[in-house]
Amino acid sequence: MTITKTLIAVAISSALLTACAKQGNTSVTESTATTLNSQSTEQASKQANALFDTIFKEGVNRNPVRQTYLGIKDNYDKWYDMSEANSEKEHAIAKENLARVTAIDINNLDAQTQISYRLLVQRLENQIADYKWRYHSYPVNQMYGTHSQIPAFLINQHSISSVKEAQDYISRVKGAQKLILQLIEQLKIRENKGIIAPKFVFEHVIRDSQNILIGAPFDSKADSTLLADFTRKVAKLDITEKEKSALTDDVSQALTQHLKPGYQALITYLTQLEKKADTRDGVWKFPDGEAFYNNALKRTTTTDLTAEDIHTLGLSEVARIHDEMRVIMKKVNFDGNLSEFFEFMRSDKQFYYPSSPEGKQRYIDEAVALIDDMEGRLDSLFLTKPKAKLKVKAVEAFREKSAGKAFYQSPAPDGSRPGIYYANLYDMEAMPTYQMAALAYHEGIPGHHMQLAIKQELTGIPMFRKFGGYTAHTEGWGLYSEFIPKEIGLYQDPYSDFGRLAMELWRACRLVVDTGIHTKQWTREEGIDYYVSNTSNAVSDAVKMVERHVVMPSQATAYKIGMIKIIELREQAKADLGDKFDIREFHDVILKNGPVPLNVLAELVNDYVQDKQS
Repeated sequence: MTITKTLIAVAISSALLTACAKQGNTSVTESTATTLNSQSTEQASKQANALFDTIFKEGVNRNPVRQTYLGIKDNYDKWYDMSEANSEKEHAIAKENLARVTAIDINNLDAQTQISYRLLVQRLENQIADYKWRYHSYPVNQMYGTHSQIPAFLINQHSISSVKEAQDYISRVKGAQKLILQLIEQLKIRENKGIIAPKFVFEHVIRDSQNILIGAPFDSKADSTLLADFTRKVAKLDITEKEKSALTDDVSQALTQHLKPGYQALITYLTQLEKKADTRDGVWKFPDGEAFYNNALKRTTTTDLTAEDIHTLGLSEVARIHDEMRVIMKKVNFDGNLSEFFEFMRSDKQFYYPSSPEGKQRYIDEAVALIDDMEGRLDSLFLTKPKAKLKVKAVEAFREKSAGKAFYQSPAPDGSRPGIYYANLYDMEAMPTYQMAALAYHEGIPGHHMQLAIKQELTGIPMFRKFGGYTAHTEGWGLYSEFIPKEIGLYQDPYSDFGRLAMELWRACRLVVDTGIHTKQWTREEGIDYYVSNTSNAVSDAVKMVERHVVMPSQATAYKIGMIKIIELREQAKADLGDKFDIREFHDVILKNGPVPLNVLAELVNDYVQDKQS
């Protein structure tokens, strides 16, 4: 799972809309169209790409948080604007941007720029069409939300290399109060529309919000998460101790006088809202819930597969993977049925490290070793490799209880921050050693780090493609990356290969459970029972996964749909090219065009095959 396209994209909230532009550009639009129609393909494509980049930059310039994620330190003291007024403004800008882009004659553009044109038009059209669904979400939940983004962002994104940047940090601590009040307004709008998160969500978000207010300067305990972070960063500045002390005093005051009242207001509101919550888990309960979910599936998978298609596919894949697991079960001489084998894999102590600092460090060290080994084998699989470094890190204590099993955060484009594979070691019984390799390959190398770092380092494509994404492409690649190492002789240990299959099985079950909850009105308990009955994962995994399905409808269907398509395209290319097929070239086609919808990916692979044949 990537923080880039799921946690980050959602956490930035409705204020962060796709590549938008400033208002009042009618004359630019008209002149652009006129000029492009009269220029050569090269000139027209160059000018079109310049417009695409202008639109992207204008969107970034309106969002200080996204600037920081991209390594830009303009507006370093500010947050984004979550107000209704800003949402309406962004909607209007999206319409104007669509007019600016569609004024271009696509026939004057080269092939790559035509792809960019199609993608940007589609993105803007989807953004405009989806405006009516803007309230069909839970702005705070156990997976993402402003309440958890504020501390995570300050800790992981807001670096401090000068006094000014320390003062900017303090300003952001102060500004968090306004942001939280805007968040409460968004929650109230949804409350009035009857869109309230299920009851289980509230325990998580209230607890996580309360955790931010534990420790100094809020009480007499050790430094709170944010004060400790600020103090640690300021300690590295080349200034006097007196200046450091003054900055620490200022941030302490900002924490108690601004951030604390904001969080207290949120906690108070959520405590009252919880009384209205029920145990209905699917979006079928929303106004026009069925239409909303069908639209969400279309956006997530970039296909026209229906909920029923996806549910049936999931059942078929679960059955296939179960059969492959039975082969491994016989290979290790296990005496029993598959359900008993699952229980053995779930509970036998040989597959789990202790929940101690030493056990957790061992997990991190071995994950690093797996990634380092894979990195040394990349030449046989890839022509293009990322320049950015990769770091493996445990999820921070303040959010580990709620966060997912593992996720990836992209590097800063300027190289100032590496890509990070986060492993959640809160519950070591949910992190079996037999899944360690597949998880490291998915989040690290050759998975999301290869894909997303390369994407940011691409040249010759507009910025919205370098920094945007499609979940089916991104997560399809991640799941495909768990499979690639097997083809070069890894997963020699049968238990490790079982772990690979267990990870794939988990994603197949997602197809069944996501559609089950949101269209067949499965309860949270029914979803949990399906995972426990059909996989070897810990019960805590099943609980977290089902709760993720509930608050992120359709998102989890992307992995298996994307992987299936990539393998389908690869096998077709192999059949068409025979001895001319080169796996490294195929992977270049998948990665060097950046994320694209699956239908566009099919076109790109087909073009590669035709060029190779000729």
